[in-house]
Amino acid sequence: MSEEPIVGRARFGLIIPTSNRLSEEQFNRWTPEDVHIHTTRVRMTGPNRIDPANLEPPIVEAAGLLADAKCDVIVFHCTGSSMEAGLEGERRIIGAISAATGRKATSTAAALVEALHALDAHNLALVSPYASNKHEVEFLESAGFGIVRDRAENLAGSDAFIAAPPSVWLRVTESEADPRADAYLLSCTNIRSIDVVEELEQRLGKPVITSNQATLWYCLRVCGLTDVIPRLGSLFRIPSLAAVPA
Repeated sequence: MSEEPIVGRARFGLIIPTSNRLSEEQFNRWTPEDVHIHTTRVRMTGPNRIDPANLEPPIVEAAGLLADAKCDVIVFHCTGSSMEAGLEGERRIIGAISAATGRKATSTAAALVEALHALDAHNLALVSPYASNKHEVEFLESAGFGIVRDRAENLAGSDAFIAAPPSVWLRVTESEADPRADAYLLSCTNIRSIDVVEELEQRLGKPVITSNQATLWYCLRVCGLTDVIPRLGSLFRIPSLAAVPA
């Protein structure tokens, strides 16, 4: 008796910090049927922080592991670390992943930029759990965005990031409501912000972008998949990357 092989529509590979405990949970929860998620980890944050100038070798090694798993797109998936490298440093790492693996490659930072362009957002209200948003503001401004609000919650490390319920991000983001903002960006792959995207959009009347939501959208679209995922906001009503400027 022969059986059809289980292939799936696409495979996404995430390179995440060892301290991240929410990306896998959120991707597995929200990713459409027959799309597979694979992850590998690098010690690069907190007490194991790697300077952005030295990130390329461990990231490329991790990417090779995901290429072995036949991932269609490989993501350097850490908002803070990918933005801290700066626009040129982040592009260099993406290029190194692609060159080493022959696979499509991106980073959380690049996926966020693509998502914001697709939404035609220019001025952002930025919210994060970090002690400071300095690197994120510098990165986003260098990518051509204006920051009209900047709120860093100064949570005490990854345990506190994970412990903060979705209601925290609902309350904090709503408190930063600003008519100048075209979109609200909730930065960090290790917080429970994806659960409140739809409610925030209803309350604020503007698009809401989170790190994991934008990365999932980008990975689907770059693989030619047009799935609309309920509760993940207006971004998922954009069916392709075609609207994104080159």
